[in-house]
Amino acid sequence: MGASHQSVAQLAAAVDLNSPGTYVHWSIFDVSLANLVLVAVMVVIFGAALLVRFPEHSKGAKGRGVHGDGDGPGEATSRAGVGGHGTASMNDYSDEGSLDGDRTWTGAIRRTGLRFLPPVKLLPDRQPAYVASWIYVFGVATLAALGLAVVSGFLIALGGPDWWHTNSVGHFFNSLHLWSVEAFMAFMVIHLWGKFWMAAWRGRRALTWLTGGLAFLTSIVECFTGYLSQQNFDSQWISTNGKDAINATGLGGFFNLLDFGQMLMWHIVLIPVILVAIVGAHVLLVRVKGVSHPLPASRPRGREARRAARAADAAEWTGPTRVYDIVKEAALATAVAATLVIVLAAVLSSPDVPPISIKSWAKVAPADFMATATSELDGTSETATYGPPYNNGSNDTQRIGISWEKLAGVRVPVNAAQAFVLGPLEKVAPTDPALIGALRRYQAAPASTRTAWTNAYSKVLDHVTFHDGTPVVPSANDGPVPLLISTEYSLARGGALDTDLLADRSFYGTNFTKPLLFLEDGEYFAQQAKAQHLTGNQWGVMNETGSYPGQPWLWLYTLWYQVPGWKSSANVDLIAIYMTGAATILLLAVPFIPGLRDIPEVVPLHRVVWRNWHRRPPGGTPPAPLPASSHPGDGSTRPLPSGQGEEGEVRS
Repeated sequence: MGASHQSVAQLAAAVDLNSPGTYVHWSIFDVSLANLVLVAVMVVIFGAALLVRFPEHSKGAKGRGVHGDGDGPGEATSRAGVGGHGTASMNDYSDEGSLDGDRTWTGAIRRTGLRFLPPVKLLPDRQPAYVASWIYVFGVATLAALGLAVVSGFLIALGGPDWWHTNSVGHFFNSLHLWSVEAFMAFMVIHLWGKFWMAAWRGRRALTWLTGGLAFLTSIVECFTGYLSQQNFDSQWISTNGKDAINATGLGGFFNLLDFGQMLMWHIVLIPVILVAIVGAHVLLVRVKGVSHPLPASRPRGREARRAARAADAAEWTGPTRVYDIVKEAALATAVAATLVIVLAAVLSSPDVPPISIKSWAKVAPADFMATATSELDGTSETATYGPPYNNGSNDTQRIGISWEKLAGVRVPVNAAQAFVLGPLEKVAPTDPALIGALRRYQAAPASTRTAWTNAYSKVLDHVTFHDGTPVVPSANDGPVPLLISTEYSLARGGALDTDLLADRSFYGTNFTKPLLFLEDGEYFAQQAKAQHLTGNQWGVMNETGSYPGQPWLWLYTLWYQVPGWKSSANVDLIAIYMTGAATILLLAVPFIPGLRDIPEVVPLHRVVWRNWHRRPPGGTPPAPLPASSHPGDGSTRPLPSGQGEEGEVRS
């Protein structure tokens, strides 16, 4: 095991992405080079999938325009159905039960399931001949990467949520998880691009598009909660900044980004269950409805032609088919994705910039810590004046027509002075008579006197010096404040303040709301984030620390923070939420919006996907007549679907 650890470490050191990142600025855009590389690779893969010739399996091709082996026309269409898989006769799957059995709920559910999804659709061995492009592969690749993400998540769980910070094997498992998620999201986006340009919602497949869109959106939330569960600097910064948007919606008291334990449970339990359910529904819809038919080479002209084309899109495919081994395709996709993920994990590892603690803050930037503690004491810090869900302040309350924060009210009460300064001092005061006297004097004084003391102390604090770790502040009419703040500083340097702010938590101690709010109120925290290119005006929510790719699929949300006028608005978080929400609705509603749904026909990228189908030779094996049934032996016949010619293609 020692040798394997050493080899993994050597591979991880081959390329060091923890070095400072490189960023490109253009107009209002500020993008990391790592994200640009990731997007560029995705575009190249997308282009290759469009252009690289798809291998032909000549022996499995049947029907006109596909080079077959001359087995005759009946084979191609005997299996014809939605997506070339056929519609099974109930006689073929009869349970030979009694009439009493047929009246049971179980029998009714079974008959319904067989009617919509017979085994030949669930595990097809043929597909339409036009499915001959690498673009079609990315649906299966997405599922394979999702499976790898789940398995690597299980591996991380073997040692607990934080062992990967201290154990090389755990860190490697975390690297597997990171790159499997990156592959999953990249493949899904490429799949979404392909389906958009193929207008895959045609033929009453709008629900298939909707479930695919919902799977994409759910995956974003899943990835986001995963970032929050890392317990490193990146998760600290994302949580403190993301909370403002969530708080603006009024949901911050219920979906607390600063509670890493809550985010972890959402990440490993709640959202995966929802995601798997949506993905499962999407896959079943693809099997039931089949893949969308090719768009015609030229747009249909006239109302009747368009109506006929719509009817043909919704009809079962009756044209030529090709051999399709779905199990083999899934196995190969999983093997390729696994190899890619393992290599990336071994060579590039995964980011893990240590989190900032109050102890490290007080040691590295003591003056900033003391100034922040003073602002907490006098009630002028960001947290003290924030508003719901923490208190009744109003400085950070956002409103566009309505304030969702005020409607939700105070759900996570935080009294900054008591929580960050007075409370911790009261716990250590019994062993320090001087501190007891200072606390009693401060708390007994009227509010105006306390304000005068803190104001006087804040002015001289600019000239603080430190001798052997002890602060020396010029004298002023500041009452007991110097003793309170210097003792607070000592607690912080010793690590007691970190412990105290989590002491009222339960056993696991995963709610970091108080320490993170305290950190955010200082300048040091933001300075470190800016150095890592994580701030809002740097498109920070998309970025990862170092040179690692982050979450480029969040560009639409981050975009609104860069728009002139909006980026300086006090309501910018609410604007971003509203605009992202509108864009999300637009994405899901593509099949229903005239003009938007017609873009793939106006910009005919689909011709590249189906170029071999449109270029097939006019001669060859004549088209087979429709079989007596989708399964032989029925004795029934069906006419050609409306809008389809003898080749099974949509006529314009």
